[in-house]
Amino acid sequence: MGIFSPLHKEDWHPTGGSFIRPNKVNFGIDFITAIKNRYVLEDGPEEDGKEEVITIGNKLVETVGFDTVIKQQSQLCQLEEVSLRSCAVNCAGDRGAIARACPNIKELDLSKNLLSSWDEVIRIADQLKHLEVLNLSENKLKFPSVSPSAPGTFSALKVLVLNRTGITWAEVLRCAAGWPVLEELHLESNNISISERPTDVLQTVKLLDLSSNKLIDENQLFLIAYLPRLERLILCDIGISNLHFPDAGIGCKTSLFPSLQYLLVDNNQISQWSFFNELDKLQSLHALSCMRNPLTEGDKAATTRQLIIAKIGQLKTLNKCEILAEERRGAELDYRKAFGNEWKNAGGHQDPDRNRPSDEFLAAHPRFQLLCLKYGAPEDGELKPQQPFMLKNQLLTLKIKCPNQLDQKVLEKQLPDSMTIQKVKGLLSRLLKVPASDLLLSYESPKMPGREIELENDLYSLQFYSVENGDCLLVRW
Repeated sequence: MGIFSPLHKEDWHPTGGSFIRPNKVNFGIDFITAIKNRYVLEDGPEEDGKEEVITIGNKLVETVGFDTVIKQQSQLCQLEEVSLRSCAVNCAGDRGAIARACPNIKELDLSKNLLSSWDEVIRIADQLKHLEVLNLSENKLKFPSVSPSAPGTFSALKVLVLNRTGITWAEVLRCAAGWPVLEELHLESNNISISERPTDVLQTVKLLDLSSNKLIDENQLFLIAYLPRLERLILCDIGISNLHFPDAGIGCKTSLFPSLQYLLVDNNQISQWSFFNELDKLQSLHALSCMRNPLTEGDKAATTRQLIIAKIGQLKTLNKCEILAEERRGAELDYRKAFGNEWKNAGGHQDPDRNRPSDEFLAAHPRFQLLCLKYGAPEDGELKPQQPFMLKNQLLTLKIKCPNQLDQKVLEKQLPDSMTIQKVKGLLSRLLKVPASDLLLSYESPKMPGREIELENDLYSLQFYSVENGDCLLVRW
């Protein structure tokens, strides 16, 4: 005789089903049974006082020298961190049994079990007054249609993980009244659509993970933009491509996301630089991860990094790599030079009284004016067009001076204009017998007397820095 079971979702039919044998069905076990199966170790017969046979679940295991560990783990009341992942837990069990057996649990992993309702979760959590971290991922939970009346149940809860539980945003807000001190909320892969602004709930949340919820767009994000303590927002794989803060103009800061310091937007559809222009409007943003987006992939990843750094002034970490002061300075100088001709053609001028770039240029490059104030407006000598690519233009005859080494003779070398700064340093390292990592390069041009231009980015070429025939390389260490 078999048991009638619903079909898989892809085969579902209102009147359909399938039969399976009872001995193939896992109806689940209660919380106490599961925790005893995993954590209670029973002493077996001793042999010569050295080896010991214990039972872990249904298996016999020989141990040597683990007496202290065994005794500690066998005492459930001392457990503070418990993992019952994939243990087929379906209910709390006898009333009060959890509170009597293991009342000191602080971190509990109940992911991938057979829990079917939020009410059953409450029956478990109500007996764990010290519970701070709870993972319920991959349980298909039924959530209450009205706010659950369970005051004090989650009074100590700081981290809640509800990935792949089928919860909706309305249900989040309904239950959130019972999470008075919650700091982290993980809601990955729930097909969530943010339909309402949280007003009296989630006000203590510092981290919110909404990854892989493909229904979320930028307008929905504005509904959570007023959470006062939100510091970390994870928006990986939600399909976002655009972002605009309507309350802040060019060069201004937005009032939205006032505490946001760390933003993850990996695996999305970001393909416009305007996205990063908008991020510069965030008051507190210090760290950004934006890997695997159309704009950040491909052969120009290094250049893209430099542009993002130049566009977001307060950024300290990009894609988990710290931005050092030297890298920021190089990126901003390169940006100022790369778009200098465009700035000039749009009405930019070295004379502050005549410097009036168009609104269109400022919208595309909102930090350019600030960079001009920081480093000075780009001069004509820096903005000359690149020479046509002909054979006679491939080699540059350059003088090489070492200003700090008075006994070092001035050298003269012919170098390809396509040669990167890294390779120039390698050549000079061999000539001067100095490690390449110790070398600092800059150059002077007769066309810009008294001005020294640093060659900071090892990945760029001499041509990029507009080094010309007859210029002088300055080498310091």
